[in-house]
Amino acid sequence: MSSDEETRPDAMSSRSPHLPVLLEQAVAGLAIRADGTYVDGTFGRGGHSRRILAELGPEGRLVGIDRDPEAAREAEALVDARFRFVASRFSALAEVLDGLGIDRIDGLLLDLGVSSPQFDRPERGFSFRSAGPLDMRMDPRSGISAREWLLGASESEIADVLRRYGDERAAIPIAKAIAARRRDAGAAALQTTTELASLVAGVLRRRGATRSTLGKDPATRTFQAVRIFVNQELAELADVLKAAVGRLAVGGRLVVISFNSIEDRLVKRFMAEEAGRNAPRDPVRGNVLPGHAPRLRIVGRVLPDESERERNPRARSAVLRIAERVQG
Repeated sequence: MSSDEETRPDAMSSRSPHLPVLLEQAVAGLAIRADGTYVDGTFGRGGHSRRILAELGPEGRLVGIDRDPEAAREAEALVDARFRFVASRFSALAEVLDGLGIDRIDGLLLDLGVSSPQFDRPERGFSFRSAGPLDMRMDPRSGISAREWLLGASESEIADVLRRYGDERAAIPIAKAIAARRRDAGAAALQTTTELASLVAGVLRRRGATRSTLGKDPATRTFQAVRIFVNQELAELADVLKAAVGRLAVGGRLVVISFNSIEDRLVKRFMAEEAGRNAPRDPVRGNVLPGHAPRLRIVGRVLPDESERERNPRARSAVLRIAERVQG
């Protein structure tokens, strides 16, 4: 499994510019119509949105969605009559569109994971490379922080999350070490990102693992797992994919960029199911039975080429998948 953090620019620099991955390919995948209506479901710092607006004509519309307050502040600088920003989880796509009086859209773009600016700000608590509060929330104003969850969860719950969302083979020893730190330090336990990273590294070193044998920082899988759980990222993704199919116009495109195998597997399976992979068929003719017609057509998969991987380390684990809404 690949992790977001190990392939982000901040793995090499503490203050790296945010370079949208597969920018041209993603926008091309939307097959933009000049008068179409599109949604950038992960506005971030606006890189994809600005490129989409460059393709739209005067009658086109673009909606940007993001739950990060810093993204909302960034969106204020994008002054364009064709653009509207909504501070929201992207899983609320249908509600956002209803609020804007939009019935159908011609494309949805999702650039999953955490952006480089989020990693670059230690106070957000996403990166194990810089000391900061152990937070990890996409929206620091809502939900519980990573620290709050780790202080209250049972050993078995922590181990389950590390296995499920981080594919961490040392999940049980790490969970035991976290529980021991809570017992020893009480309310002072697990206050910073570097404390958790050091604890995890210590567990793995005692088991004989090193960064060279792991191929990544020892804390990578744990941080990925906790972040995905705290933000309910897979549930959010599943919900927005379902909502997207219901709101895409025929011919509309769904474009998703993933950065780890868990996300990509969910997107791949969803698109395959909606394209009729397991639809019931006539045993003689092989046709899909009435009422079960596919709603998507898989357009393709795009990987970054060597030049983009060299230019942007974040691109190394990226996978872009494209599907088109069909009459179904």
